[in-house]
Formats: sequence, structure tokens, C-alpha cells
Amino acid sequence: MPPKKIDIIDGRTALDAVRAADAAGEKPQRTSLATAVRYLLQLLDEKAPGGTVEVRVPPFGAVQVIQGPRHTRGTPPNVVEMDAATWIAVATGVEDWADAAASPDACASVRADAPLQRRATTSGTPVPGCGNTSTACP
Repeated sequence: MPPKKIDIIDGRTALDAVRAADAAGEKPQRTSLATAVRYLLQLLDEKAPGGTVEVRVPPFGAVQVIQGPRHTRGTPPNVVEMDAATWIAVATGVEDWADAAASPDACASVRADAPLQRRATTSGTPVPGCGNTSTACP
């Protein structure tokens, strides 16, 4: 059974709570962080459906995105993995994909880097339309 879809209001509320905690120099609540991460992964899946690249944000979630050859067993050849804070920063446009990929908090397989980099370069963020302003995230 597919995971329950996160409502736009719940997703934005969680994202706002994480941003507020970050701005205050505090650690966000785990439930808000988990919901924000999953909401942004959900948006990425909606904007770039497919099965060529797996985006992982342990321990909160993973999605397979970008059209192309579908992967069904074992570790996919195209993997992008990052921590929750890095994912939220990249997905909302606070941090560029190139900077995140160069940091120790994110890693990408060689083949995964190119498709996600193209998407990030053309839209500014892997989640198109999800910028760092409160009105930009669908």
C-alpha cells in the first residue's frame, strides 16, 4: 500500500515549524522534521515521477523519481542520499544542489548526479516551484 499522502496544509505547517526552529537556532521536533521531509519527497515524486533515481533521506523516507529505466531489486545504480536538513535546504532552494553534493551530508552515485543536477539547474531546486518563500511551496 502506498504511503498516505500528506495534505498541503500539514506539509506547509511542518515545513514552517522546521524553518522557525532553524531560525531560532533550535532543533526541530522530530515529527515536524519527518513530515516536512516526507512532504518535500512527495512533491518531488509528483513533479518528476519515474524510477531512475532514488532519493533517500534516512530515516524519514525515499522516493524513486525521474523517468527512465525502472529499478526493482537491490540497491539502485542511481542514488542520492542526504540528511534531513540538507534535503530541506536543497528542496526549498536555500542551498544549491552543487553545494549540497559537495558537502559530507549528501552523496550521489555517479549516474544519479547528472539527472538530478540537470533538474536542479533548470529549475533552481530539485522540487520545482518549491522555493524558500512561504508562498512558493505548492
